[in-house]
Amino acid sequence: MPCGFAMEVALLNDSNFMQYAVSAYTNPSCVGMREFIEDLSRIKYIKRLLRRYKKTGELREQLLTNHFIILSNVFGVTGAARLLFFKVEPELHPEVKTFMVHIGTLPKSIPEADLIQIPLNQEIVGLLRAARST
Repeated sequence: MPCGFAMEVALLNDSNFMQYAVSAYTNPSCVGMREFIEDLSRIKYIKRLLRRYKKTGELREQLLTNHFIILSNVFGVTGAARLLFFKVEPELHPEVKTFMVHIGTLPKSIPEADLIQIPLNQEIVGLLRAARST
Protein backbone atom coordinates (compact mmCIF):
# COMPACT_ATOMS: atom_id res chain seq x y z
CA MET A 1 0.00 0.00 0.00
CA PRO A 2 1.10 3.62 -0.41
CA CYS A 3 3.92 5.08 1.62
CA GLY A 4 2.19 8.29 2.68
CA PHE A 5 4.44 10.81 0.96
CA ALA A 6 2.08 13.00 -1.02
CA MET A 7 3.39 13.66 -4.48
CA GLU A 8 3.94 17.23 -5.52
CA VAL A 9 0.94 18.39 -7.52
CA ALA A 10 0.43 22.06 -8.28
CA LEU A 11 -3.34 21.70 -8.64
CA LEU A 12 -5.56 18.64 -8.47
CA ASN A 13 -7.57 17.68 -11.54
CA ASP A 14 -9.49 14.64 -12.71
CA SER A 15 -6.34 13.15 -14.25
CA ASN A 16 -4.11 13.31 -11.17
CA PHE A 17 -6.69 13.01 -8.35
CA MET A 18 -6.38 9.27 -7.75
CA GLN A 19 -2.58 9.27 -8.00
CA TYR A 20 -2.40 12.10 -5.46
CA ALA A 21 -4.88 10.34 -3.14
CA VAL A 22 -2.82 7.14 -3.21
CA SER A 23 0.41 9.04 -2.55
CA ALA A 24 -1.12 10.93 0.41
CA TYR A 25 -2.67 7.83 1.99
CA THR A 26 -1.07 6.91 5.33
CA ASN A 27 -3.27 4.26 6.93
CA PRO A 28 -0.82 1.84 8.60
CA SER A 29 -3.50 -0.79 9.17
CA CYS A 30 -4.57 -0.84 5.52
CA VAL A 31 -3.85 -4.19 3.89
CA GLY A 32 -5.39 -3.68 0.49
CA MET A 33 -6.96 -1.47 -2.10
CA ARG A 34 -10.44 -2.16 -0.70
CA GLU A 35 -9.72 -0.29 2.54
CA PHE A 36 -8.20 2.60 0.59
CA ILE A 37 -11.35 2.88 -1.55
CA GLU A 38 -13.54 2.72 1.58
CA ASP A 39 -11.57 5.59 3.13
CA LEU A 40 -11.68 7.61 -0.10
CA SER A 41 -15.46 7.02 -0.25
CA ARG A 42 -15.82 9.14 2.88
CA ILE A 43 -15.59 12.17 0.59
CA LYS A 44 -18.72 10.95 -1.19
CA TYR A 45 -20.48 10.42 2.16
CA ILE A 46 -19.53 13.91 3.30
CA LYS A 47 -20.91 15.39 0.08
CA ARG A 48 -24.15 13.45 0.47
CA LEU A 49 -24.60 14.49 4.10
CA LEU A 50 -23.84 18.15 3.36
CA ARG A 51 -26.23 18.21 0.40
CA ARG A 52 -28.92 16.73 2.65
CA TYR A 53 -28.22 19.44 5.22
CA LYS A 54 -28.56 22.16 2.58
CA LYS A 55 -31.80 20.65 1.27
CA THR A 56 -33.57 19.64 4.51
CA GLY A 57 -31.73 21.38 7.34
CA GLU A 58 -30.90 17.98 8.88
CA LEU A 59 -27.29 17.97 10.06
CA ARG A 60 -25.67 14.73 11.18
CA GLU A 61 -22.84 16.61 12.88
CA GLN A 62 -21.34 13.66 14.77
CA LEU A 63 -21.24 11.44 11.68
CA LEU A 64 -19.76 14.26 9.61
CA THR A 65 -17.20 15.03 12.30
CA ASN A 66 -16.15 11.38 12.35
CA HIS A 67 -15.73 11.29 8.56
CA PHE A 68 -13.62 14.47 8.61
CA ILE A 69 -11.42 13.13 11.41
CA ILE A 70 -10.83 9.82 9.66
CA LEU A 71 -10.01 11.53 6.35
CA SER A 72 -7.50 13.80 8.09
CA ASN A 73 -5.96 10.81 9.86
CA VAL A 74 -5.49 8.66 6.77
CA PHE A 75 -4.69 11.34 4.15
CA GLY A 76 -3.03 13.89 6.41
CA VAL A 77 -4.39 17.35 7.13
CA THR A 78 -3.28 18.94 3.87
CA GLY A 79 -4.05 15.88 1.76
CA ALA A 80 -7.58 15.60 3.14
CA ALA A 81 -8.22 19.30 2.62
CA ARG A 82 -6.97 19.21 -0.98
CA LEU A 83 -9.05 16.13 -1.80
CA LEU A 84 -12.18 17.55 -0.16
CA PHE A 85 -12.03 21.03 -1.65
CA PHE A 86 -11.38 19.54 -5.09
CA LYS A 87 -14.21 16.98 -4.95
CA VAL A 88 -16.86 18.93 -3.02
CA GLU A 89 -18.73 21.55 -5.02
CA PRO A 90 -17.96 25.19 -4.13
CA GLU A 91 -21.48 25.79 -2.73
CA LEU A 92 -20.56 23.39 0.10
CA HIS A 93 -17.09 24.81 0.81
CA PRO A 94 -18.30 26.90 3.79
CA GLU A 95 -19.61 23.73 5.43
CA VAL A 96 -16.40 21.82 4.71
CA LYS A 97 -14.31 24.67 6.11
CA THR A 98 -16.52 24.90 9.21
CA PHE A 99 -16.03 21.23 10.07
CA MET A 100 -12.28 21.37 9.40
CA VAL A 101 -11.92 24.42 11.66
CA HIS A 102 -14.04 22.66 14.30
CA ILE A 103 -11.69 19.66 14.46
CA GLY A 104 -8.55 21.76 13.99
CA THR A 105 -7.47 20.36 10.62
CA LEU A 106 -7.80 23.31 8.25
CA PRO A 107 -4.39 24.05 6.70
CA LYS A 108 -3.29 27.64 6.15
CA SER A 109 -3.63 27.31 2.38
CA ILE A 110 -4.16 24.86 -0.44
CA PRO A 111 -4.09 25.46 -4.21
CA GLU A 112 -7.63 24.10 -4.74
CA ALA A 113 -9.42 26.87 -2.82
CA ASP A 114 -8.85 30.31 -1.33
CA LEU A 115 -9.53 29.25 2.25
CA ILE A 116 -9.39 32.80 3.62
CA GLN A 117 -12.25 33.91 1.34
CA ILE A 118 -14.53 31.00 2.23
CA PRO A 119 -16.86 31.99 5.10
CA LEU A 120 -17.78 29.69 7.96
CA ASN A 121 -21.35 28.45 8.13
CA GLN A 122 -22.48 30.24 11.28
CA GLU A 123 -25.50 27.98 11.79
CA ILE A 124 -23.21 24.93 11.89
CA VAL A 125 -20.74 26.77 14.14
CA GLY A 126 -23.57 27.30 16.63
CA LEU A 127 -24.70 23.67 16.45
CA LEU A 128 -21.17 22.36 16.92
CA ARG A 129 -20.55 24.68 19.88
CA ALA A 130 -23.84 23.62 21.47
CA ALA A 131 -23.02 19.93 20.95
CA ARG A 132 -19.57 20.45 22.47
CA SER A 133 -20.98 22.07 25.61
CA THR A 134 -23.44 19.27 26.38
